[in-house]
Amino acid sequence: MTAKLDDAQKQKILTPDVQKLLKALQDEARVVGGAVRDVILGRKIGDIDFATTLPPEKTTEILNAAGFKTVPTGFAHGTITAVLNGTGYEITTLRRDLETDGRHAKVAFTDNWQQDAARRDFTMNALYVDAEGTLFDFFNGVEDAQAGRVRFIGDARARVQEDFLRILRFFRIYAHFGKGDMDSEGLAACREFAALVQGLSIERVTNEFLKLLKADYPLTSLRLMKDCGVLNAFLPEATDLARLQALLETEKKFGCCQEPLVRFSALLPMRENTVMAVAKKFKLSNRDSATLAVLATLPALLNGNLAPAHIRALVYRHGAEACRAAIYLNGGRISEALTLLASWKIPVFPLKGDDVVRLGVSAGPKIGETLRAVEEWWIKGDFKADRGVCLKEASKHK
Repeated sequence: MTAKLDDAQKQKILTPDVQKLLKALQDEARVVGGAVRDVILGRKIGDIDFATTLPPEKTTEILNAAGFKTVPTGFAHGTITAVLNGTGYEITTLRRDLETDGRHAKVAFTDNWQQDAARRDFTMNALYVDAEGTLFDFFNGVEDAQAGRVRFIGDARARVQEDFLRILRFFRIYAHFGKGDMDSEGLAACREFAALVQGLSIERVTNEFLKLLKADYPLTSLRLMKDCGVLNAFLPEATDLARLQALLETEKKFGCCQEPLVRFSALLPMRENTVMAVAKKFKLSNRDSATLAVLATLPALLNGNLAPAHIRALVYRHGAEACRAAIYLNGGRISEALTLLASWKIPVFPLKGDDVVRLGVSAGPKIGETLRAVEEWWIKGDFKADRGVCLKEASKHK
């Protein structure tokens, strides 16, 4: 099926940079995938990707001659990245699968657009738009997208066996775009092959899972994943979804940011050793691992105590963002606590090592011990003591 985008849709997706790329590649390239789906649905467009009948060498030659910067990001699989005004655009040669093993695919290049569409995962992702705004839809993807039907192209069992990551993508795409009941054929295939998710690289699993958690309401997908054994295949620690449900209700009530790491934390037990083991398994960054560790302990430290002095002490020790997330996770008198967070500026401890030395404290570990003791006293006093009072307290530790 072909159709024409309206003027507003064309303006949204065929930006000046996109038009430059399409013009350089003439009639040999089209915008493909999620960006087309999103413009059809009136959603904000994310990354814009291209498909082309040209082999990667020829694509690179043409774009370099036209003055574009190109990077061979996946040359063996037909992908290069063109960089315009600081934005990268992936351009991939049309492909068809020769061999698949559930994790990797051996592909051959083709100039057949329908063959390329047939190897994609879901009907709503197999959409193309050319430079004139003509929409190409080989598998009823527009109607499925508008109806919220997440449907595999062709036989669902075959598509899942080609790439086990499609199991997670099925639930992720449904979380973001699905309406009504999940496609029964797709769900049955995911249930049958759920255990095979364990054979995927954890980096791919982590990427998909965090994207799923960004959905407005990911709980329906997560419940179905749990029911079919998919969630247990890679995150057996997520034994209870009730805490996430409570967090989602709080987010909706207070309009909080939908932070995937906070939602991830809500799926895990509040035990730091368990959380750190999960962070290591998922190969999270040091920063994200530290965030999960803090969120494993902070809600318990709050323990429903949203007294201003208690919150100020926790904010001083752990930062405002972590405390805000912990308050959402903990529940309680949230609006009062959020007002405090918005209005209170974290103070600077008024003493330094030189101050303690001038008081006659011997150099060495005693300096640090004295500073820590006075700082703890200062925190317990709700940060009211000024420099002079803190010096008097420090003098007691000589």
